[in-house]
Amino acid sequence: MSALTESYVQEVVRRVPADQRDDIANELRATIADAVDAHDAPDPKAAERAVLTEMGDPIRLAARYADRPLTLIGPELYPTYVRVLTVLLGVALPAVTAVSVVLDVLDGGGIGPAIGTAVGTVLTVGAQMIAWLTLVFAGVERFGDRRLARPWTPDDLREASRPDAVTRGAVAVVAWDALLLGLIVWQRAAEPYRVDGERMQVLDPALWSGWIWPIIAGFVALIAVNTVPIVRRRWTVPLACGHAAAQALVTLPLAWVVHRHEIFNPDLLAALDDKDWTIPDTSYTVMTVIILVIGASDTYGAFRKALR
Repeated sequence: MSALTESYVQEVVRRVPADQRDDIANELRATIADAVDAHDAPDPKAAERAVLTEMGDPIRLAARYADRPLTLIGPELYPTYVRVLTVLLGVALPAVTAVSVVLDVLDGGGIGPAIGTAVGTVLTVGAQMIAWLTLVFAGVERFGDRRLARPWTPDDLREASRPDAVTRGAVAVVAWDALLLGLIVWQRAAEPYRVDGERMQVLDPALWSGWIWPIIAGFVALIAVNTVPIVRRRWTVPLACGHAAAQALVTLPLAWVVHRHEIFNPDLLAALDDKDWTIPDTSYTVMTVIILVIGASDTYGAFRKALR
């Protein structure tokens, strides 16, 4: 076995799981040796180079052995990725943009600032939606169960024009969670409320030093979990358990900061107090109860769909 072939084998096996390396290395050496002999060339070195060239890049070969994708989003998940992205950019993004423009107009801005706000929202929130959704699908592509992608059949043509309730519901939930996540990020970047020319965030900036991160992680996890029923068109108990964990990651920290009156920007509340508009303490209690009820109801609904 020449040094060239051995280098090629090592480049392949170091990229596959450790428990498979010896078997793959032996198989590769035998395959290369047989192929070189089959060339029956007068120059063995030239035959060896030709064989290695035909086998191709060792990174690509290692990916085939390890069953790892070399694409960010593979062909099995790409159609679902496009459908979800279409809903986000076609429904959620216009909703966020409309809210931002309305807030700007109500705050006394003219047509020019409103147009600028709309353009900025489309660019920033749209980029966030694309980035987060791509991140979720890339994670599913690499670390998820490859069986999630159900083989396509001609029946999907009929289902595409008349999606079932599971798919519709999952797409709606993904769009809603992405909308909320986009609003959280957007209000941080845009600081949409203005007082005496000073821009403010709606949520307490101190949250970005702590509680906001599990909430954001929970929304990302919810988007990922709710993407699975879009692909498989059904819920399972393990999937419902994952949904419950993601929902808890959003619901519990959110309910806690609302209960402690730490959800809104104190400067914003002070400005509202100056305008004789205050948030009663009972409102925080009501919001806390609503958050917990929605979280529990959503979790119950996931298990109910899984156990049907």
